[in-house]
Amino acid sequence: MPIADNDKKWMQKALKLAQKGEGFVEPNPMVGCVIVKADKLIGQGYHKQFGTPHAEPNAINNCKVSPRRATAYVTLEPCCHHGKTPPCTDALITAGVSRVVIAMADPFAKVAGQGLKTLRKHGITVDVGCCEELAKQLNEPYLKRLTTGMPWIISKWAQTLDGYIATHTGSSKWISNEQSRQHVHELRARVDAVMIGITTAIADNATLTARNVPVKRIATRIVIDPTLKLPTTSNLVKTIDQAPLILVSSNVMKDTTQAKRLIQRGVELVYLKPDKDGRLNLRSLLKQLVTFKQMTNILVEGGATVHGQLFKRQLVDQVLAFVAPKLLGDPTALSPVNTGKSLKTITQGMTLQLRNATQLDEDLMLDYRVMTQ
Repeated sequence: MPIADNDKKWMQKALKLAQKGEGFVEPNPMVGCVIVKADKLIGQGYHKQFGTPHAEPNAINNCKVSPRRATAYVTLEPCCHHGKTPPCTDALITAGVSRVVIAMADPFAKVAGQGLKTLRKHGITVDVGCCEELAKQLNEPYLKRLTTGMPWIISKWAQTLDGYIATHTGSSKWISNEQSRQHVHELRARVDAVMIGITTAIADNATLTARNVPVKRIATRIVIDPTLKLPTTSNLVKTIDQAPLILVSSNVMKDTTQAKRLIQRGVELVYLKPDKDGRLNLRSLLKQLVTFKQMTNILVEGGATVHGQLFKRQLVDQVLAFVAPKLLGDPTALSPVNTGKSLKTITQGMTLQLRNATQLDEDLMLDYRVMTQ
């Protein structure tokens, strides 16, 4: 059966439902499901939290009338294997739905088309590709982690209109307004980790916790600190009981007195071998965070060197730039990204694709995706 405008309407509703799981379901994907009979909504549900029932059984259990011979709209191919919950294909088959419209197939190895085959084997009509692009955008981090083994990296900064994140003295409080800062706290409250460099950590004496917002998950604080300069008296160490703290250091710092002091305070240390240029291997770090910490989303809040190294190694996926109506006009002020490169032409720079622009009082939040090179 071809995809109709009516199918798009119901799938868009399922996609909106799915987004409610953001910050709760990772490392699982966000999934929504609506069940329709005689063009009327009879049930709906979404994956609410990791380890709990998925969208399909939630929607079936919420049905006002029998779902037999109804159509189910699901934003991702239903699972067909036993994990933390039973297969969603079994739930749909038992419910007796006659058609399942799916936004996109799931590349997860234990599903990967097997869900579609299982449903069709039981006589259910299956249509795939309704609002597929929207479904892919919804689960960009999940898809990247699954296909590359790397987490989704959000590079975030606040800047003046003329492109600076701080004065030449390092003064940056406050470039952005209260609404923008509130939005950043909301971001922290849904990601797996918040990352900064040691210079920023010391200059701001940051805590990097989510404050005055509903917290969906506790983000691990990560500091790139090659020589373990972070004082044990810093706010990051003082708030170790509020959120985990990882310091990423050079392997030559292992077993030093400072390392032992930090470990005694509850700080986790990750040691990396420097690259040929002397910088820590951030690609290796990100792979470890996926493998050993099951991380999907990492918010990087600076500074310019950390942003620069991530961009230089093509590790950034998304940019959130909070642009404030302020001008510094100072050529010695600090820019948000420092790759260490000396470029001769504009064409040598990186290209970003604007996904969305949101006004936050007088500030403007620009949401970009990094174009692959």
